[in-house]
Amino acid sequence: MTDNLLSKQLDALLFNEHNPVSNLANASALLYSSLKDINWAGFYLYDEQTDLLDLGPFQGKVACMHIKNGTGVCGTAFSQRKALRVANVHEFPGHIACDSASNSEIVIPLIKDNQMIGVLDIDSPSKNRFSKEDEKALSEFVEVLLKNTKWS
Repeated sequence: MTDNLLSKQLDALLFNEHNPVSNLANASALLYSSLKDINWAGFYLYDEQTDLLDLGPFQGKVACMHIKNGTGVCGTAFSQRKALRVANVHEFPGHIACDSASNSEIVIPLIKDNQMIGVLDIDSPSKNRFSKEDEKALSEFVEVLLKNTKWS
């Protein structure tokens, strides 16, 4: 990833735009069209009533509709409130295989003012695709998204 370029592009794209669905849709499209060697980029949004992460805007093949809080890479990152980089998803306990072509994954929780909103999820067909630098850049990308979006 190049030095915050994606975050800068997102910030410009979302200028004076605050709708969550629209912003998440454009954010996933930006990631999917800009990142190399990925096969899925999108969001799962938290539903407090069901305690599930529900599929949100994304780019890629069809995906799992609901993920239990604390389950799989997305649910684990969400419940632990921290980013997870998984070099080989097939070795991750409880991994949920929505697409058998995915081999590595990065998940960044969406948290604003201590409100748990959901997660950014990106999959790759390559093992060990995501670096510490990717995690830092994607965390900054999420901060730009959170700043520009009205969540309630």
